[in-house]
Amino acid sequence: MKGSPGADDRAAPSDVAERAAARDVEDRLTLADWRRRIADLYASVRQIASANPQGAWDYWRAVRDELYRTHPQSPVPAAERSAFAGRYWPYDPALRFVAAVRNTGSQHGASGAAETEPETAPGLGMRLPMSSGDTMTFTRIGTVHLPLPQRSRTLGLFWMAGYAGGLFLPFRDATNGTSTYGAGRYILDAAKSADLGTAEAPEQLILDFNFAFQPSCAFDPQWACPLAPPENRLDVPIEAGERLG
Repeated sequence: MKGSPGADDRAAPSDVAERAAARDVEDRLTLADWRRRIADLYASVRQIASANPQGAWDYWRAVRDELYRTHPQSPVPAAERSAFAGRYWPYDPALRFVAAVRNTGSQHGASGAAETEPETAPGLGMRLPMSSGDTMTFTRIGTVHLPLPQRSRTLGLFWMAGYAGGLFLPFRDATNGTSTYGAGRYILDAAKSADLGTAEAPEQLILDFNFAFQPSCAFDPQWACPLAPPENRLDVPIEAGERLG
């Protein structure tokens, strides 16, 4: 029976708390499902790519776009998901590399100039900036040398201290702010299962710029994403992988 006029018909605090708890459980379960699906996607990509890298790329784009359109944990805002369509440059086999990780006491930045700052020496912890203005702790574990078509470059390779840990390779290039997200893209984010695997040995990473992707904060600023340090800022355009519309 309805209360008298002016009575407070709001739910009791206990009901509000129960609904909030239920939403929290649902959110955690859908997040677990998202992580599981991304892990399954990259496992399939690695298997397909062993014989057909471009076929693996086609599969990656199709499954990834479907997840971004339909999954409740998609980084795309809910109101925009149904219309989401990923944008990508055509596949370029010249931008797929097997790169040996080099753990060296001296390191070279993206420009090829030697850097000697102690805070970026391999094995030492450092804090990378995040899109939110905070920082996140990483360990710089070495470098990878990439024979890009324009000129060879060297990028720093990092190990993420948060989550469950994982290899992390962000980069910026000359397309940022025009045809790609202004703060850069990722080519390897193993904590999120975005990992193309290795060749014949654990230190031989498969790095394919055709699989470069925008971080979650490129779609919605509510996400906080670690950004590329200065040594991983390329002075050439990488016209491969995900791009803006």
